[in-house]
Amino acid sequence: MSDTNFSRRRFIGGTLAATAAGTLAGGLATAAAPAATTKINKKFKLGLIGCGGRGCWLMPMFLKHGGYELHAVADYFPETANAAGDKFGVAKMLRFSGLTGYQKLLQSGVDAVLIEDVPYFYPEQATAAVEAGLHVYMAKPIAVDVPGCLAIGAAAKQAAQKQRCFLVDYQLPHDPTCIEVAARVRGGGLGKLAHIASFGLAWQAWPDPPLGKNIESRLRGEIWLSDTALSGDTIVSYDIHIIDGLVWLLGQRPVSACGLSRTCRPEPHGDRTDAVAVVYELADGTIWTHVTQSINNSIDVTTLSASICGMQATAHLVYGGKNYIRGGEKHYSAPSVSIYDDGVVKNVADFYTNIVEGRFDNHSAQRAVDGTLTAILGREAAARRCFLTMDDLIKENKRLTVSLEGMK
Repeated sequence: MSDTNFSRRRFIGGTLAATAAGTLAGGLATAAAPAATTKINKKFKLGLIGCGGRGCWLMPMFLKHGGYELHAVADYFPETANAAGDKFGVAKMLRFSGLTGYQKLLQSGVDAVLIEDVPYFYPEQATAAVEAGLHVYMAKPIAVDVPGCLAIGAAAKQAAQKQRCFLVDYQLPHDPTCIEVAARVRGGGLGKLAHIASFGLAWQAWPDPPLGKNIESRLRGEIWLSDTALSGDTIVSYDIHIIDGLVWLLGQRPVSACGLSRTCRPEPHGDRTDAVAVVYELADGTIWTHVTQSINNSIDVTTLSASICGMQATAHLVYGGKNYIRGGEKHYSAPSVSIYDDGVVKNVADFYTNIVEGRFDNHSAQRAVDGTLTAILGREAAARRCFLTMDDLIKENKRLTVSLEGMK
């Protein structure tokens, strides 16, 4: 989908039941390490689904790697697909548009797909890509609801069975300073965990113009971020980066949550909430408090950050900035340099290496399922102003829907 303004992203620089019940697989400390440099002896034909800001920003990184060539593009808007096709030299017959354009792309002779449009459509598109026998590289959040998360988990498992790579593009677990902090925390550097505090705190309000006759107008720019069914709400679409970072570091997702949320902007058109506060509980009773906003109010608190507080020391994890452990016997402090760009470069390289070397464990997908379920649990508990368990959220299996009436 068209996403010409991507300041949000630039700033941050078995069975379905089995998927739902499981938490992260083992080997967390090594799972984040970048793959070794692999000799480029084959180019894979890549299809780009979603030709807006992020999709066109990512593509030069794939091309620079040397192991990919862009074969086909698809976007709901034909002018956006054509602009990307012109920019990257894609044949006109391999530029597809409309709601079903991605289906034509999947049958166009591509080896792998890059899914970068609107999260509401990700589960359908990723599942279809795996069924077509393709490798999948996709953005986050992976879905906006529980059924979507479970579908992604099932698709990743099916991909592994087909010996296909399924990679979700998170950057924080690739940063060397974050990896070092995580290793020291897992090694007991904080002592017993006491509590966790994390922040989303988007420094901008996403555009929210009056609704059109159908959702077509909501797919342009960043407007979709103001519609919960399209984006998952801010806690899912934006905060997922630090939530995923904590799920990765801790090796588990919360078991329950309670919270509050409110919409306070004048004349809201979409149903995005403006401020959310959630208290999660881990299995051992550790309390994790998360706060987020999407308001133009010049907030000066570091965004996308977390403090993991133990009885002996405190760790700090941030999406771009200084990561550290303060106190105890495992002191550490170092700034991440370019977590956004460098993380993508490493994921692009890993995707290629995993394919050519036959690494199809697809570990990033299950972690993405757990992280997105955590964000959805927080959203739902806050919206309902209640105590909600993860088990009940999954059993409920609530689906978010949008009307596609009048769409091309």
